[in-house]
Amino acid sequence: MKKILNTTDSFVRDTMEGIVAAYSDRLDFLDGDYRVLVSKSPAREDKVGIVTAGGSGHLPLFLGYVGQGMIDGCAVGEVFASPASEKMADMIRACDRGAGVLCLYGNYNGDIFNFRMACEDVEFDDIETRQVLGRDDVASSPKENAAKRRGVAGIVYGYKIAGAAADLGKTLDEVAQLAERALGNVRTMGVALSPCIVPKVGKPTFEIGDNEIEIGMGIHGEAGIEVRPMMTADEIATVTLEAIIADMPLAEGDEVSVMVNGLGATPLEEQFIFYRSVASQLAARGISIVQPHIGEFATSMEMAGLSVTIFKLDSELKELLLAPASTPFYTNTNK
Repeated sequence: MKKILNTTDSFVRDTMEGIVAAYSDRLDFLDGDYRVLVSKSPAREDKVGIVTAGGSGHLPLFLGYVGQGMIDGCAVGEVFASPASEKMADMIRACDRGAGVLCLYGNYNGDIFNFRMACEDVEFDDIETRQVLGRDDVASSPKENAAKRRGVAGIVYGYKIAGAAADLGKTLDEVAQLAERALGNVRTMGVALSPCIVPKVGKPTFEIGDNEIEIGMGIHGEAGIEVRPMMTADEIATVTLEAIIADMPLAEGDEVSVMVNGLGATPLEEQFIFYRSVASQLAARGISIVQPHIGEFATSMEMAGLSVTIFKLDSELKELLLAPASTPFYTNTNK
């Protein structure tokens, strides 16, 4: 293992302290606790709070979306591990402004268990909560078992829609319903070219041949649905889009947002080559793209590969997507 770090034990703390040092005007730790990050952006006292949580190692997910127009707080655990429920409860309390708090996070057992305990805990403080889970990874479970799917890069669209809705003054139930509707219209498929190394483990999380590509790999190194010989960008776009459209049919005239997400070690040049193929294939179907996202939104340490997310829009979701947002890792000025 060759990484730029101090010790494996201090990896998460050092990362978090570096982020706050860089963005101290926008972010801060909650009561000095490096496990909980909160926004310093001004907000109305009656705004619904939006929080998330998850393991470290996925920057800019999850904490990169704390800021104006998106989420208000994030709790982090060790690399690929859920934070403790006590940290989540502290975060919920800090982000409540009297209108309740939406807990928006990925469909992983540790996060589910700990968020449930945290929400039960804050009930004693008369804080109302709702929980919405991202389940956008079409490779992780068949359509008939979609409730078991993993949440991956598509949850960023959930943050964006929920954040914009909260800024408009919508109620907790309204914000939760819009987040549910948005994430119900989101599908993601990823491919991996190489493994990653968790610092405390010190060796690759899986093995893949030099001339192979794994289709459907999860962001923690979970197995995909098949391993194939390496393909061209056009071929990868075809395979991933066909899987998504088979699960969420798109028709001529539909509008979508497309996210091409690098997993940590894929250059932007390759991401744009891939996006070119995706855009061409969608255009051939008569489908329009609104506000494409190309870059790193949900990584897996230094894993090589990418994912594509399709977000099917309606008029209300489109308006919320285009609303302004500003965090250290995400800026949208389209309006």
